[in-house]
Amino acid sequence: MSAGEINSTRRPDGAALVIAVILAAISIIIFWQTSQMRVPPVQQRVGPTVFPYVVATSLAFLAIGTVFSAFRNGFPARSKDEFGPIAWIVGGLVAQILLLSIAGFSIATGVLFALTAKGFGRAPLWQTIPIGVVFAFIVWFLFARGLQLSLPQGPLERLLTTGSF
Repeated sequence: MSAGEINSTRRPDGAALVIAVILAAISIIIFWQTSQMRVPPVQQRVGPTVFPYVVATSLAFLAIGTVFSAFRNGFPARSKDEFGPIAWIVGGLVAQILLLSIAGFSIATGVLFALTAKGFGRAPLWQTIPIGVVFAFIVWFLFARGLQLSLPQGPLERLLTTGSF
C-alpha cells in the first residue's frame, strides 16, 4: 500500500484516536480555564472569554471529526518516518532554546530556520542561516519597534538599539 492510498483495514486508526483524545483534552482545559476567568459585568457578552470559547469549541469539533474519520478509516496510510529530518528540526528547536538568551532572537531564530530548512532538504546551512537571521531580524524589529513587545536581544538587536554590541 502506498502512502496516498486510503487505509482499507477494518480496525480503527489508533493514532487518530490518540490525536482525538488530545484535541478533546485541550478543548476541555480551555473551556475550564475560560470559565474560571473573572470578567467585569460590562464585558459579560463580548469580552476576553469569547475567543477562547471559539477555539475550544473548534477543537471539540475537530476531536469529534477525527474520531469519525478514525472509525471510518478515512485517513491515508502513513509512510515510514525518516528520523534524519526529524533530528534536524528538533535540533533547531533545541538550538533556539539554548541560543535565545545568549545570541538573541534574530540569531537563535535564524539558526532554527536554517536547521528546519535543512530538515526539509533545502539549501545548505551557509546559505540558509543568513537568510533566516535577516527574516528573524525583520520580525524582531516589527515586534520590538512596531508593537512595543520585548523579545530577547542579542548583538544584532543591541547594535540597533544602542549602537554597540
